[in-house]
Amino acid sequence: MTVTLATVITEFLSRPDLAKSTRRTYELVLKPILGEYGIWEIEIIGKQTLIEYLRSLDDCSYTTHRKYQAILQSLFNFAVEQGYIKFNPINGLKQRQPNPDRGEHKTDSLVRYLTPEQLNILYDSVKSDLRMNAIVHLLHRSGCRISELLALNIDDVNQDLYKFQVVGKGNKQRCCYFSHGAAEALSKYIKYERNNTVDALFTAQQPVTKVVSRISYRTVHEYWRELISIYPELVGVRIHDLRHTFATERVGLMGIEELRALMGHENIQTTLRYQKVTSARAEEVARQALNSLT
Repeated sequence: MTVTLATVITEFLSRPDLAKSTRRTYELVLKPILGEYGIWEIEIIGKQTLIEYLRSLDDCSYTTHRKYQAILQSLFNFAVEQGYIKFNPINGLKQRQPNPDRGEHKTDSLVRYLTPEQLNILYDSVKSDLRMNAIVHLLHRSGCRISELLALNIDDVNQDLYKFQVVGKGNKQRCCYFSHGAAEALSKYIKYERNNTVDALFTAQQPVTKVVSRISYRTVHEYWRELISIYPELVGVRIHDLRHTFATERVGLMGIEELRALMGHENIQTTLRYQKVTSARAEEVARQALNSLT
């Protein structure tokens, strides 16, 4: 059976779990390659063809170029999942870097944080995985480090007062506080998925030996990459960015000393980084102000 690129794109865009806004973005991005290679069999579209296509997008900014590449990556991952091809031809292809000669520069953000749109997509991507859903909620809503969270035992968490105590850098103890939504996510995980044969809060079972133990960072990171890989909007997002998001959301809502204590920073200069407003954040605040005034 001959399967063309056009057929794969049609199926890719017809997935029922695809949000309308995401589908519109995909359609715009995939329209040029559909017009150029749509009648080609998916099997004969190789790495060099896709590299040449991406090079033809030279008039795009580097951020737009990365978005195009990420969507192509997702498209061909989908083709692999459907059994149309054996491997993704652009797996591991490096993304285009900003060109200073064209006035392109990396973002002026000193810290990387998730936008509200990215957070919505992330929460949607983990909602069916009770363990990852709880981990994402707690990281975003408490500001703790992933290493601190995975080191917790079930008895370290006070589910009634929405808090837990961690041992951070420098062997210093501090309390982390989380939201009602995070508490609900944690409660569901504990009730339906957590293995209670060990003390660890977040557990995992070896698929072969069936031994239950504390989940490792490596395992969480593998789940993280798998969950976000199909969303171009989350390309490059790290687990640690949830901690940055927590801090960025609270700048201006509390004193810098209080934020430093919550974050567990030894040096106040580390906390002050979050006061340096990025261009993206400035635009968001400016638009909110304009909407309020009008």
